Amino acid sequence: MNIARIVVLTIALGAGGVAAYLASGIDSKPPAPAAPVAQLETVDVLVTKSDIGLGQTLTSNDMIWQSWPASTTSGSFIRRKDRPDATNQIAGSIARAPFVAGEPIREAKLVKADGSGFMAAILPTGYRAISTEISAETGAGGFILPNDRVDVILTRREKNPNPILPDLIIAEIKLANIRVLAIDQAPKEKEGTNNLIGRTVTLELKPEQTAILAASRQAGTLSLALRSITDANQVSVSANNDQPQRAGINVVRYGVNNPSTTAK
Repeated sequence: MNIARIVVLTIALGAGGVAAYLASGIDSKPPAPAAPVAQLETVDVLVTKSDIGLGQTLTSNDMIWQSWPASTTSGSFIRRKDRPDATNQIAGSIARAPFVAGEPIREAKLVKADGSGFMAAILPTGYRAISTEISAETGAGGFILPNDRVDVILTRREKNPNPILPDLIIAEIKLANIRVLAIDQAPKEKEGTNNLIGRTVTLELKPEQTAILAASRQAGTLSLALRSITDANQVSVSANNDQPQRAGINVVRYGVNNPSTTAK
């Protein structure tokens, strides 16, 4: 009986040794070579280091070269191989529109001031900047910010042709879908705030619209109506002072003592 146990134990030990040998042979095999990784072609593109606000002057420290996939670069991007000295060439330009950190710099969003103020530099060709007074009541409670779009509404009092009826209050949209350039002297939203209450708003207008705004300021009270961001691409509209309805502008007339009374 003892002999049988010894034989079985010997066989078990031998099998274990063979298995360990085979396992060590498998582990010692070199790993299979990894499949070659395709190299992505990149180019160095000039981007902003940090956020750049409207009207801010760029310096060489605001820009950095960054690797960018060649297949996704736009023709408007500035490439190092084409313009290695671009940082010095662009330094001193003024941002006509905001940049976010890491955004490729496009010269269409920049302009050289050449000694002029930043407002004159950021105005598009053919436009004028004109200011008018506002308050919390006439400026949407301060929620209108630079780069928003607004409608300019004129409210004025007019004598009723019928002397026994009250005066009429006339409200008409004189200018529509107008870009706000600045509130007071702030060309951008103050950091950490959601509104900006000021006394003066600067609007971006076409030359013919500046006369409409100037005349409207003397005719009554002006109010700004904030437009939805989804309406920003609609065509701007201006009213004709003599015939606002023919220009597609709504004119609403209310009796002072009887708001339900309307006249056309």
